[in-house]
Formats: sequence, C-alpha cells, structure tokens
Amino acid sequence: MLNYFPKFFTSKAISLYFIALLVCNIIFFNHALSFQWWIFGIVEVVAFFYFANENTRKWSSFSEKKFIRTVFVTAIILRIIWVVFSYFYYTAMTGQPFEFDAGDAMGYHAEGTRVAALITNGQLQVFFDRMKDNYSDMGYGLYLGFEYMITNSSIIIERLLKAFYGAFTCVLIYRLAKRTFGEEAARMAAIFCMLMPNLILYTGLHLKEIEMVLLSIWYLERADFLLRSKKLNFQVIFPVLLLGGSLFFFRTVLGASALFALFTALMFSSEHVLNMGKRAILIVWLIGTASFFVGGRIANEVEEVWKAREANQSISMELRTTQLNGNKYAKKMGAAVFAPMIFAIPFPTVVETPNQQNQKIINGGNFVKNVLAFFVLFAFVMIIREKKWRDYLLVGSFTIGYLLVLSFSAFAQSERFHQPVLPLELMLAAFGITLVTNKTKKYYKWWMILLFFVILGWSWFKLAGRDMV
Repeated sequence: MLNYFPKFFTSKAISLYFIALLVCNIIFFNHALSFQWWIFGIVEVVAFFYFANENTRKWSSFSEKKFIRTVFVTAIILRIIWVVFSYFYYTAMTGQPFEFDAGDAMGYHAEGTRVAALITNGQLQVFFDRMKDNYSDMGYGLYLGFEYMITNSSIIIERLLKAFYGAFTCVLIYRLAKRTFGEEAARMAAIFCMLMPNLILYTGLHLKEIEMVLLSIWYLERADFLLRSKKLNFQVIFPVLLLGGSLFFFRTVLGASALFALFTALMFSSEHVLNMGKRAILIVWLIGTASFFVGGRIANEVEEVWKAREANQSISMELRTTQLNGNKYAKKMGAAVFAPMIFAIPFPTVVETPNQQNQKIINGGNFVKNVLAFFVLFAFVMIIREKKWRDYLLVGSFTIGYLLVLSFSAFAQSERFHQPVLPLELMLAAFGITLVTNKTKKYYKWWMILLFFVILGWSWFKLAGRDMV
C-alpha cells in the first residue's frame, strides 16, 4: 500500500497542464490567456503536485504529533500569505479588497456591518424578524455581525480567521481519514488539503465557503467519532447535533445532506463500524431529533429546493445563454451532462473569455481537481469491488448525496458550490492512491489523455458559445 504520492503521477500531471495550456492557446491564439492567469495557473499546479510528492514522502516518517503540528503550521502560513497578497492584489485590480464580480461578498460585508450595529444597539431581534423565512442565509450574516462588533468590521481579521479555519480543517480531515481509511491515506489527505489551491483561494474572499467547509468536515469527524465511540453521552452526541444543525443556517441542502449521511450510516454501516444495539439507540435518537428540529420552514426549504431542481437548472442555463457575454450552448447543459462528470468538474478556463476573472485565477486549482478525480473514481471502484462500501458510508453518502443534488441544481458547474465536499474528495483521492498498483496505474495514462481532449473541447465550447471562434 502506497504511503506517498508517487512522482510517476505528479510529473505527468504537471506535464499535461503545460501541454494543454500551450496547445489551447496556440489553437485559439486570438483568445490566448492573459499572462497573469498563466502565472496563477502554473504556480497552483506545480506547487501542488511538486510539494504533494515531496511532503507525502518526507513527512511519512514523522510522529503523529509532529505531523499534525507541521501540517497545521504550514497550512496557516500558506493561507496567511495568500490573505495578505490577495488583499492588495484585489485592491489594485478592482479598487477594493474584494474579488472580481464581488456582489455576494460585498453583500455579506454589508450584512455583517448591519448586524453588528443591531447587536450594539440591542436590536438583534430586527435581524431575526427579517430572516425568519430564509434560514439558509442566516448563519453567516449572524456570525459576521458578532465578529464585526468585536473587530470594528475589520476585513483583514475576518480573512485571517478564515486562514485559521482552513488550517484546522486540514487537521480534522486527518482525524476523519485516519479512522476511515487508515494512517497512510490520512496523511496524504491532510497534505492535499493543506496545498489545495481552491481551499486556499477562499481564505482571501469574503464568502461563507470556508466556514461551511469547516462546519461540514467538523460535523462528519464528530459524527464518525460518535459511530465508533464505545460510550454514548452528552459530550459525544451534542457536538454532532450542534454542528449538523448549524449547516441548515448556511445552506439548506448541506444540512439535508448531513442528515442523510448520518441516517444512511446508521442504517447500513457494517458491524465493524457500528454494533446493532448502539445502532438502534442512535436511529431512534436521530429520528426524534430530526423530527423536532428539522420541521416547519426548514423542511419546506428542503422540499422546495428538490421540487424546483429541474426548473431552476433550466432557467439558469437559459439565463447564461442570453446574458451579456453568455454562452449560447449553455441551455443544452443539464443534469444528464453534469451528473456523470460531477467528481471532475469544473474544468479549467485556459483561454481568454470575457468577465470570467474568477474562473481564470483558479484555472490551475480546477486542473488539480480534474487530475485527482481519477483517484476518487478509482477508490469508489475498489470499494465496490471489494464489497466494503458499508465501511465507508458516512463519508460516501455525504459526498455523493450533496453532489447528486448539486448536479440537478443551477450551480453544478460553479466551482464555489463544490467547496463543502472538496476535502472529502481529496480524502477519497488519497485513499485511491494508496490502492494503486503497478498493474492498475496504466489507467492513469488513459485518464491523462482523456483530460487533455476534455480541456481542449471545453476551451472550444467556451469560445464557440460566445461566437468568438
């Protein structure tokens, strides 16, 4: 079993990125990617794969305590560097310390400032009255309000806190992966999360994704501990209840996915994970808790999201077709296209398309995700082949459940909405790498060839849909 990310894989991934980048920009020379996006992409890809290989090899001999400390410190340093750099970069590029097309980010900033003022004036009930029919957007505004009250609406402190949350998430992934897949996969998963460009990017943005990722992974880590714990007491159960409930106040579907994952694990996990007596107790507890807390408006929100999935996706694709600089082929896209590719998408934007700076700045990170999708799929194949799927139900059902709903939504191709399960995909990819043998690694080469043509086709799609070729 491999305990590191071999150079066989990382060197081919780096080579493919350079080949795809060069070929696409030569073929579509009139719409070649601007130099700054080349730099971002190259740094993201080379840094991830080079240090993933180096660190998984060198850190494998560390004691557990030293490994966790090294991962956490390195992760927080990387994120603080990005927070400081991006603050000045976005200010220089946009005139304010917010990303390109920062409507949501500025909205959250304004909401946090308003809530801070309400708290200071003893009028917080005004916020609850206004948000009573929109639970899924209440959590971040309320959190930001309390933080802004303490920090005098400091943007940089909020992002430094995100750096800490992101680093702590790497530690949580290690704990969860160790109990689920073993030490080798756990160390790789933590290093992947530490280095993943997409997870680093959001520490410099004023969006709620970092907090959602933290809460999701923390919930799963505590839920997994609950399932495996020999004792059932308040200290074990309450964190699961608190963290799972909080997800409904950040994104309704996220909370529903959390409940679905825990219920699925309770019902179908193997005796190796959960004995029958404890299973019965926890099922009764979960049903009772869910009935009490997930009722009324929250239940209606979940139902409305599911019922409107096809219409929302159709309307969104139609809007992307008709809007300024929209893609006329977007309306042909739907769940039938997105679902089979859901572990790999979004694909990198490596040609110059108008008003898509946020997609271009993370083109390298998306490429990394495309490459690692091979190992995610390989892990699932091996789990099913070995008939061990019942040992991994908590992580598997949360990941698949959330992505399934996402594939039917208007945001299937949006990189931002993939964030909550990205650490879990990195964890699955790490497990997949540990299972690869000399006999099976040949399939990776076929994946590289397929990925090259997909990126080439995606580049044509983005340009042709805008009548640019």
